[in-house]
Amino acid sequence: MSDDAVELSPEAIEFADWMAGLGVPESELDAMRTRVESVHLKAREPEGVTYREVDAGGVLGIWCEPVDSNTDHVLLHGHGGGSVLSSAFVDRKLAGHIAKAAGAPILVLDFRRAPENKYPAQLDDVEAAFNWLLSEGYAPGNIITIGHAIGGFLAVALALRLRDKKQPLPGAIVSISPWCDLEFANETMETNAETDRMLTKGLLEFLRESWIGTDIEFTDTRINLNRADLSGLPPTLVSWGTYEILAGESEEFAARAKDSGIDTATVAVPGGQHSYVLGAGRVPEADAAIAQIGAWIREKAKI
Repeated sequence: MSDDAVELSPEAIEFADWMAGLGVPESELDAMRTRVESVHLKAREPEGVTYREVDAGGVLGIWCEPVDSNTDHVLLHGHGGGSVLSSAFVDRKLAGHIAKAAGAPILVLDFRRAPENKYPAQLDDVEAAFNWLLSEGYAPGNIITIGHAIGGFLAVALALRLRDKKQPLPGAIVSISPWCDLEFANETMETNAETDRMLTKGLLEFLRESWIGTDIEFTDTRINLNRADLSGLPPTLVSWGTYEILAGESEEFAARAKDSGIDTATVAVPGGQHSYVLGAGRVPEADAAIAQIGAWIREKAKI
């Protein structure tokens, strides 16, 4: 066997370094991230959906395309995890189910995570991907922004940013279990503490500190949807599980959108947990809600 050094590609070196790290004890944050990556197992692999990774304006994305979908339209999806946890790979399967229900492809973004990249890095990445879709020939009105948890926030926050820049808006917004109120002011933060099996106030405080830190007030309208001016948004659907601690702020956000003159729809899932869509394909209540969301998208986007 030759002892000559082999010139490796950067990708091969990165892969080898990653393999070497498998035997190294994880930090607490790394361990949390590793556990959350297994959440994709709770969703069933959808039939008739193809996947491919793409560079979406400098942001890794997973393109999920159902057979016979309407490729004139696209859903731009943000995953959950409070900006700190999870990834596009966790949401790949659930996104495939949503894409099938909507009848259009979905681009699942792997935006930068905090605390390594604090706000507004995540929103910047979603905007970069939106602009990439425009460069690929999609009309802005044929792009639907969608996401759950922090992704539900980003789906709305992108439209607000574009509105303030006087740029074309997406055709519709779907915000599932959105993180709307960084003040934690809604009463379900306490009243649903026993029924929410995923989130706790303590976990949200950790995520908030990791994402925002102390540089921005929690009342700032850039990060607090329940204090933001919502006027001028496109048709918006808000969905949540009634057992989650964010249920009250999601409901409040939907009411504020409606009061702002926005064409607003709601899908409240009785007994649903935070980010109930993670059970797509295995949990009947999740599948029923996804079917409702898909039908709404088809109607509003004319798919």
